[in-house]
Amino acid sequence: MLHQFWVLIALAGAAAHAQQPLTLRTAQQSGSIVKYDTNTPARPGLCLEILRAVERVDPTLRFTGLTQKLPLKRVERLLAEREVDVFFCLLKSPERERQWRYAPVPLYVIRHVVVQRIDDGRHFDTLAQLAQASRAKRVLVMRGTAIARHLVKAQVAITEVGSEREALQMLSMGRADMVYGQDINLLRHIHESQMGTQVKLGRTVFQEEPQYLALRADLPAAHEERLTNSLRKLDKDGTLRQLTEKYR
Repeated sequence: MLHQFWVLIALAGAAAHAQQPLTLRTAQQSGSIVKYDTNTPARPGLCLEILRAVERVDPTLRFTGLTQKLPLKRVERLLAEREVDVFFCLLKSPERERQWRYAPVPLYVIRHVVVQRIDDGRHFDTLAQLAQASRAKRVLVMRGTAIARHLVKAQVAITEVGSEREALQMLSMGRADMVYGQDINLLRHIHESQMGTQVKLGRTVFQEEPQYLALRADLPAAHEERLTNSLRKLDKDGTLRQLTEKYR
């Protein structure tokens, strides 16, 4: 009985601790309307909607700093310098994992694909084939992303541009033959620009990668556990899947 008493005390203490108000610093990523698009209330961005869902699961948890709209490189620097506590959402890479941590629950999965003009009958099944084709015309990719570094490592000749919209416009004008990027981003821009009769997705998924919640390197373990528990609830009840489907 005494043992049970102390177990109950411990559980009560843990529950009380979990309900303590907690504010964590974050930021929005500019130039990625799939992640953050506060100008479109019905679709404010997948990462912002996941963030809000975490706040609903844990009502005493709040995120500040969302008035900051920063390029990805700036977000990464602030995270590495511990000027922000968390960021929704980032891909993993060995370089990044040396600078900060990640919560273990995947938020959503992106697929690496190419977009080609509708009349381009070529098929590319490997990065080696892309590398060969890029000798004639460079592949367009978003500037400063982990995807760009991935292509360079595979010896694909690339031209970095500021946005998917810019890349698709260059593709439609014949200034490039391929855009390489994340399916969820590219599909959104194709739809919004009404380019479905001009361009198409290639048949190959070159890679699948989950996006995660990034955490500053010295974030207290208790904060990480609290965030992880909220994400596990959202994963279990299907919220993460439903939000992802909303943006595909």
